[in-house]
Amino acid sequence: MSKNSCTRILDCLYISTYKNTLPMRVDIWNQLKLSTDRLQSLHACGQDISTLKEKIAAGFKILEPIELYWKFPGINAFRRLQQHFERQEYSRLSWEVTQIIRLMSSRAELYAQAYMDQIFASEQKDGQQIISVDKYNQNSNQLDFTVLFVEDDMTPEKEKELRQKLAEIASKTDNFIYQLIVISNFEDALTALMLNHSIQCCVIGYDFPLRSNNCLSLLETYMSGLEQAELAGEYYQPRGLTLGAIIHKLRPELDLYLLSDVSVVDVDADTNQNFRRVFYNQEDYLEVHLSIIQGIEKRYETPFFDALRNYSKEPTGVFHAMPISRGNSIFKSDWIQDMGEFYGQNLFLAETSATSGGLDSLLHPTGPLKEAQNLAAKSFGSRQTFFVTNGTSTANKIVLQAIVSPGDIVLVDQNCHKSHHYGIVLVGAQPLYLNAYSLKEYSIYGAVPLKEIKQQLLKFKREGQLEQVKMLLLTNCTFDGIVYNVKGVMEEILAIKPDLVFLWDEAWFAFAGCTSTYRERTAMQAATDLHTRYHSPQYRKEYAAFKEQFDRLDPEDDDTWLNQHLLPDPDQVKIRVYSTQSTHKSLSGMRQSSMIHIWDEEFNRRSEIDFLEAYMTHTTTSPNYQILASLDLARRQVDLEGFKLVHSQIDMAMIVREKVNTHPLLGKYFKILTPEELIPETYRPSGLKSYQTQEDPEVEFQCIEQAWEDDEFVLDPTRLTLYIGKTGIDGYTFQNSVLMEQFNIQVNKVSLNTVLLMTNIGTTWGSVTYLLDCLHKIAEGLEQELCQYNQVEIKLFENKLQQLTLNLPSLPHFSEFYSGFRSHPATGQGNLRSAYFLGLDEEKIEYLKLDNEIDEIMASGRELVSSTFIIPTPPGCPILVPGQVVTGAIVFLMKQLAPDAIHGYRPDFGLPVFAQYVLDSLNKTTESAMTKTTAFTHLAIAVTNLNASIAFYAKYGQMSVVRLRVEPGTVWMSDNIRPFALALLEEEEAKPILPPSHIGIACVSCEQVDQLCKLARKEGCLLDGPKDYGPPTGYAAYLRDPDGHHVEISYGQEAAFDILPSLNQRL
Repeated sequence: MSKNSCTRILDCLYISTYKNTLPMRVDIWNQLKLSTDRLQSLHACGQDISTLKEKIAAGFKILEPIELYWKFPGINAFRRLQQHFERQEYSRLSWEVTQIIRLMSSRAELYAQAYMDQIFASEQKDGQQIISVDKYNQNSNQLDFTVLFVEDDMTPEKEKELRQKLAEIASKTDNFIYQLIVISNFEDALTALMLNHSIQCCVIGYDFPLRSNNCLSLLETYMSGLEQAELAGEYYQPRGLTLGAIIHKLRPELDLYLLSDVSVVDVDADTNQNFRRVFYNQEDYLEVHLSIIQGIEKRYETPFFDALRNYSKEPTGVFHAMPISRGNSIFKSDWIQDMGEFYGQNLFLAETSATSGGLDSLLHPTGPLKEAQNLAAKSFGSRQTFFVTNGTSTANKIVLQAIVSPGDIVLVDQNCHKSHHYGIVLVGAQPLYLNAYSLKEYSIYGAVPLKEIKQQLLKFKREGQLEQVKMLLLTNCTFDGIVYNVKGVMEEILAIKPDLVFLWDEAWFAFAGCTSTYRERTAMQAATDLHTRYHSPQYRKEYAAFKEQFDRLDPEDDDTWLNQHLLPDPDQVKIRVYSTQSTHKSLSGMRQSSMIHIWDEEFNRRSEIDFLEAYMTHTTTSPNYQILASLDLARRQVDLEGFKLVHSQIDMAMIVREKVNTHPLLGKYFKILTPEELIPETYRPSGLKSYQTQEDPEVEFQCIEQAWEDDEFVLDPTRLTLYIGKTGIDGYTFQNSVLMEQFNIQVNKVSLNTVLLMTNIGTTWGSVTYLLDCLHKIAEGLEQELCQYNQVEIKLFENKLQQLTLNLPSLPHFSEFYSGFRSHPATGQGNLRSAYFLGLDEEKIEYLKLDNEIDEIMASGRELVSSTFIIPTPPGCPILVPGQVVTGAIVFLMKQLAPDAIHGYRPDFGLPVFAQYVLDSLNKTTESAMTKTTAFTHLAIAVTNLNASIAFYAKYGQMSVVRLRVEPGTVWMSDNIRPFALALLEEEEAKPILPPSHIGIACVSCEQVDQLCKLARKEGCLLDGPKDYGPPTGYAAYLRDPDGHHVEISYGQEAAFDILPSLNQRL
């Protein structure tokens, strides 16, 4: 049983058991209070109390094995209550249970324990006034947490001594104060970590027993597997080291300390990685205490927020921009003082454009912002993290500009956020749109199957264009909660193209790093794991075996690549992974707060300069400091309570799933869709169908574990897709007229027959209860309405049901780029930038109403091409992009959508498409150029490395391979715009073309020349320029290709301007 397997099992146990255990504890304590109050009253009146006694005894039986894992009220206090019960001291029992419940609901459990100790020691009589807990909470500014202390042979006397020594050392000036939970075995330690989220630190002994004597069997399956692993010799180290390794994987944010029985020289590197510090033989309690406090202080640190708060307290004279700085223009105003009253003084005291005085510059951070970003990188598992103040829309454009050059090919899901499409336009890349699987019955797109991505890459490989493919861009998780197997995708794709860059849009997945199961499917964790895997000796053996088997197959047969799990060559593979996250969407960041996480082993060598330039391009010089501070604070929260909050989020989602799908009335009209309904069976080899409790919880747990480990896609259980087809109300009406107008419930995304509900770390039990109550009221209202319908109304309702449950429109995939915008006929990527800017010319477009007019035009055989982005919002994913052919299925779908929710489409105008003469001119240009009687067709040069030369001219000439001859190695490359080709002839030697002879490439602007020169300078192939050489050369630079051939890239050559008028006249 590997460490990864261990932590995966543990975290999956949360999904299957946590939802019962933690709320159950609180519920039973509350039931005990009611029952003991009632017991006291009935007993005083001499009435029958046998039923109540049975109920209380059953509650005690459930709580007894659980209370071991909490300091308050703790097992000792719990046993005292049992004694009161057994002695029939019902009045005292009721009073003490009331005090415990009162204190459990407070945030001062540490002081509550001292209070209860005083109660237990007192001789107070029943009915006397309640003692105030305030005197035990004098230093209320101290934040309290729990330390788990795991040590064998911890007798009550030793435990008391330990507590006393640490209490004596603790200082009232400490910002933090902690309480101990002392555990003596492996199983109880893990159970405590699962159940008690106040644990922030673990002090672990060197060795201790494996199994617990406690009857709580949450970990039985896991512990049995661990036991078998020990017997098989998989774990031959002391259990303290094993426990530390597993906790570090499960909860990497926790501070771990080892109490070692061996000398320092025997502690290995893995131990040092897992433990913050190693203490020898409990040598110094003071050092243990100071280390615990220092560790929590480090995680609590928020460098930029602290700097901003300190700045706001300083007296400052403002002689620069921002009149609202210090609030002077607000609080002195006669007319906008209500702004100050609403937002409060601190906001304006912290508003400044200064980057000095203890603050920092976002564009060039060297102080607290730099420290804050470094802490965020550690928390989210990246090598570098950058804060973004204009949302993930901007973060996506930054990454695209940093990595992708004009002419590069980007594989992208058409259903990704619109910012990616606009980013592709800006950088001049050629998108190849991938098709996600679709669910017609729910009007939802899923995710892109791995096989689809592999097939497209193999097409590029056959056509000699693989070197042009620069990036794979996917959304994880999708709006509807479909989560990729990130490691599985990247591993197989890297086997085909080992240097491909991955951009994972995790806008909705920032919270995923808080738990082990989610974390394994994040971009940063996958990158870390793959890098470790590919650099291990074990992987080299695995790859050698794979290659031996693979080499016996036909590499030209697609099935060789498609029907098995591929492994990349460890000597060629490069891990280059970027993730963009909307902190404000799922963590406690202010609106527009986002982060870019980077795990790119080529970043310093190849990407850093370009990334910083892109960051400068898209980042404002006036960032909002409150957004930046919230990013810093959101990171702190992830470190200290992310685990707790995300599991609470999961818990509430599970309750909603269960209540809606099992309630007779709610189930009649609503359903929360399950993994079985949202993920086709072919992508779920685990067979997981539902997250609801099955008849056999053991089977449920095993399915969840296998699904998150192996399935191509899994469903995020916190995404609740509510199916409303049986209500007869479409999603848009349900969202606005029912949920919002009647109940003030806000949702973000709907389809024709679904509404997406999402729990987050801010969801409360009150809001969950309110949601369920509202759904119940809606269902009751429908019941009453249907009872009053006449036959005509019933028929109308049945027709509406058919429209929403049976007669649903097909969800169209990406059709194709129009031939005039298609970069290559065989592979299908398009020139999105050209189509986009051509569509900005009003004279070149026409508008067609979505009625019989457009149907008749399409029926006549005319090919319609979109001139702009057509984007239903939410979710903000285009169904048409500039240059895309409009199909009947797309038109039909648009007719079903709410017109006001479609960006790029105005019902009063119609659908914007290119005028026919524009399409004719595109075709005419190509046809005219191809039908000249005499033409300059190609230039042939000798090269020694065909692949290197293909890559060079793809990058700097924006050419792709149009024909390939393997023997001898010869390719023809073209820009697919002009009927001219560059032929590369592979020879043993190649005599370079030297000045004044050269190969000339025309650029579209001086800026493009500059951009290519920057890239060439970094790659060491820039010879001269860029500069303005004057007529007739223009703005130009000179490069050297891999064989030394001189290449000129230029803009504004006089010869080109002389040719164009003549060419246009002929066309």
